[in-house]
Amino acid sequence: MELSKLGIFASGTPTGGGSGARNLILCSRRDPAILRADIVWVASNHESGGVRTMADELGVPFIHIRPPFTAETYQRLIKANPANYFALSGYIKKVFGLPFDQAFNIHPAPFRFGGPGMYDLFVHQAVLDAFHRQEITHSAVSMGFINDQYDRGPGFFEIPVPIYDNDEAKDLQERVKGFEHKWQPIVTDLVVNGQIGWDGVHPESLYVPPEFRQYLPA
Repeated sequence: MELSKLGIFASGTPTGGGSGARNLILCSRRDPAILRADIVWVASNHESGGVRTMADELGVPFIHIRPPFTAETYQRLIKANPANYFALSGYIKKVFGLPFDQAFNIHPAPFRFGGPGMYDLFVHQAVLDAFHRQEITHSAVSMGFINDQYDRGPGFFEIPVPIYDNDEAKDLQERVKGFEHKWQPIVTDLVVNGQIGWDGVHPESLYVPPEFRQYLPA
């Protein structure tokens, strides 16, 4: 059976990052029972950053996304570099113009802590502040399809991540990353193989396997 082609958007930093994309690539190569996908490229807004270093090291084609970050930019990119699905894995730019039923995001917190500016240590500090105000009891790793707003497409996965009283933002970030690396390939496999999906328009059209309904965001 021909594998679904998957493109990955990952910002990383000018010097590092891209660990989620690396994990997806390695899982697809080492254990196809976890992730059955052909990862055909990795794209970043940093021309020579950590994501490119990682892609070159693993022999995956790299695409530099140049501004302006408009629908036309993204549509040209995917027309020239087609894929069946598009994973946003630590990509911090707003994405326009991708097909909503083919593009999905991972977020290192509950989706209520989403939107502009909610990335890196900023989002983990916001979660910790809410925890100390006794508004929440845990953080999460969340996944969902994209739409025309940051982190507001239909969510299809959320796994709780514990918070401890003495946590700082960096501590929580590292714990969340461990959960991301375990679950992102598993859930991505379900998306790219048609077991999780929606029609790209109506959130109520979302479907997941029965055994995964327990992980739907509340």
